[in-house]
Amino acid sequence: MLTRIFTLGVCTAGLALAPFASAAEPIASRGAQMFQANCAACHQPTGLGIPAIFPPLASSDYLMTDKDRSIRVVLQGYSGRLVVNGTEYQGVMPPMGTLDDDIIADVLTYVRSSWGNQGDAVLTADVQRVRAQLNSAEANAKDPYQPLPKVPDGFKLREVVRLPLNSIRLATMPGANWIMALTQGGDVLRIEPATGNVVRVLTAKTYYPEAIGKNECLGLTIDSERRLYLISNNQVRAEPYHLNRVVIFRSAPLDATGTPTDFKPWFQVDYPYGNSYFNHGVSKIEQGPDGLMYVSSGARTDGGEVDGGVAGKASYYWKGGETDITAAIWRLDPKQDKPTLEVFARGIRNAFTFAWNDRKELFTATNGPDADMPEELDFVEKGKHYGFPYQFADKPVSEKPYPYTPEPPPGLKFVSAIRNFGPAGIGKSGQPMASFDPHSSPTSLVFLGPEWPAASRGKFLMGRFCNMIQGKDSGYDMLLLSLTKNSEGIYEAHSETFIAPLARPADALQVGKKLYILEYTRSVSGAASGGLSPGRVLELSW
Repeated sequence: MLTRIFTLGVCTAGLALAPFASAAEPIASRGAQMFQANCAACHQPTGLGIPAIFPPLASSDYLMTDKDRSIRVVLQGYSGRLVVNGTEYQGVMPPMGTLDDDIIADVLTYVRSSWGNQGDAVLTADVQRVRAQLNSAEANAKDPYQPLPKVPDGFKLREVVRLPLNSIRLATMPGANWIMALTQGGDVLRIEPATGNVVRVLTAKTYYPEAIGKNECLGLTIDSERRLYLISNNQVRAEPYHLNRVVIFRSAPLDATGTPTDFKPWFQVDYPYGNSYFNHGVSKIEQGPDGLMYVSSGARTDGGEVDGGVAGKASYYWKGGETDITAAIWRLDPKQDKPTLEVFARGIRNAFTFAWNDRKELFTATNGPDADMPEELDFVEKGKHYGFPYQFADKPVSEKPYPYTPEPPPGLKFVSAIRNFGPAGIGKSGQPMASFDPHSSPTSLVFLGPEWPAASRGKFLMGRFCNMIQGKDSGYDMLLLSLTKNSEGIYEAHSETFIAPLARPADALQVGKKLYILEYTRSVSGAASGGLSPGRVLELSW
């Protein structure tokens, strides 16, 4: 579920690699192209949306009542309760502020004059004016950052910097006095924690100019050779169905300033784009203890459906379920200039994060489906299958979350998710589950090695982004996880709250005796309706 806010998700915006209309073409034509590229996956090509999930734009009272508000929603995103044409919606629309002002103006002009809407044009100057208002001191005063949360004894927490754009990943290299942040639109920021200085060192338009509109970049890391890696997902219009084009970019070795050079595609693969608004994409990338690059490839469905379950769905979606390379963990060899994709493990729905312990064992934290099924923590071994889309969490195969959940192939064996005995992260019932509250959305996993205080050493810290649907708060925190094997040699978890509340923590990065926590936005509760203004970086030290 998680990447439906970052990319494709909860209100995702797919990206089509269609050519720009020429400057001579009408604004409506350019706006129509960019709407299909950035908005149609959620709101549908007809503007009708998806009942009870994504609100309609066609004949929309909410849209047409206030032009400036519609610009703000596109720039800033939206979270919480929303009433459109008398119907209530509860969810999240990601910010689109990385789009150029003229593109936003063209899209809104198109929307405001289509499907029964009759509104005046939105000018580039209108977007520029509203953007300036959102960046003003007055606007920030109305949308404040939260006070720093309390941390355990022996730790200190400080604010490093307030970011100009929503960001989702952090990376650094040994000896550097900076960390990198990947923005939602694919730009890379270099942050100096000592000074709070922020510099944009990569711009998506420069390294991937053919990616028209929104560039969905979900992975960032630096390998042992000091090379920067970045993962992009793009929806490509193709026949007979659209594709998700995954490109992993790689730089030459970084110098002390961290400025990427010779940044170009290293690996590329296509697969059928997800069903309707589902396409979790390829996200986390990290070098493993074996020196190989591990990559998380999310599901292209919610629960293995073959038709998306959406009436009237456009025909350019492939009619299948998962593919051989989706809902999986990949492995690539960084020594190869043209690496071969190896599928390391399968049946992992959407592992937005993973990490290794001191025994070189790999663990993934996976986001579950829209149905109320727990999020999973898995001990992942090569060649094994972890259930998706046939089996979820600790439920038997016979207990299907959807009528269309497929039957597993004969003889296929699954590895069960790790059972969590709490007391945190298992809901109000207090009963063990595999593994965390539904919709709490794990986003970061850090193993606590010898640099950490004795009380936490050998455990994991896991950040939870929190829900994007159904208005339930479960997350906005970091959990401390203790993993031990039971008498049968199977891992079990005990979890406790380490830091709360946090404003949708998207990533965490350890540098010596400091942990940098990336807050995606500012709110610490789904009850607060409004925009998803850019968050900040926090520094935990001990």
